[in-house]
Amino acid sequence: MKRIIMMIAALLLLVSCAAEPTPEAAPPGALVFDNYGREVAISAPPEKVLTLGPNCTELFAALGLSYKVIGRSLINHSRGPLPEYADAVNSIPELNYASATREAILTSGADFVYALDWEIGDEGCNIEEAKAYGIDVYVNSATTLDEQYKEISDLGRIFGIEDRAEAFIEDQRARIAKVGETVSGKEPVRVLVYDSGNDGVFTCSGTNFESLLISLAGGENIFEDMDDKQWITVSYEEVLVRKPDVILIHDYDSPSVDEKIAEIKANPVLSELDCVKNGRFATITLESVLPGNRMAYAVESMARAFYPELFE
Repeated sequence: MKRIIMMIAALLLLVSCAAEPTPEAAPPGALVFDNYGREVAISAPPEKVLTLGPNCTELFAALGLSYKVIGRSLINHSRGPLPEYADAVNSIPELNYASATREAILTSGADFVYALDWEIGDEGCNIEEAKAYGIDVYVNSATTLDEQYKEISDLGRIFGIEDRAEAFIEDQRARIAKVGETVSGKEPVRVLVYDSGNDGVFTCSGTNFESLLISLAGGENIFEDMDDKQWITVSYEEVLVRKPDVILIHDYDSPSVDEKIAEIKANPVLSELDCVKNGRFATITLESVLPGNRMAYAVESMARAFYPELFE
């Protein structure tokens, strides 16, 4: 009996091992990338690209790759491209005005997707499903400059424009460094990021890419110590305790910046802040603080708002 039990156990072990899926090997000659812990293998330069997020779309335009893009999404979170990229971006067809739908992605005919991490996931089309339809996915999820520079460098290799990508990275580095020299030695401006308000202020934490950009512009996110997740809701009373010097308002589809300022001024708690009484408001388009091509642009814009006397 003991021998029979041992034979059955061995057989079950063999069946279990056979059932375990083996990792799919990259095709011979493919370019292999580490995309935040996930392997992406590209056998040939993609020809039909979806850019899911205005920051993703404009980066492709900045790299001279807009002609590869067959669809873009999340346009409702955009205030329009920078002037130098307007023609390229506006010529790209709209896949979805808001978030891209599963059906739109899978029926698009695309062979590559460059997507904000919150634009492709469990609730809609996920990466595994896209792969089953022959669509490679590279996720935009940078929280540091080096991570975003790596994304740009990887795109350069994927599309065979390495020199163009590296030149773009160097330009970003130089412009950001110049701002750093200008604000060097200044006391950091304490910044409240105001995305929206309802039962508190919806703002960004210290792990959010925007906090990094604020610090490079000479500011300090008053909630940079909160890092459990990138986007957080904080109480009005907590904002009052932390005493921001300026409120940085996100500008996107709705409500408008003017409506947000009116909300802040009408709030019985926020209206007590000195920065509100003194009208210390700054604005930034939401797409400008997402990781993409506008790193230097965002740092320059915020630094001018934080220290207007230094940029006259």
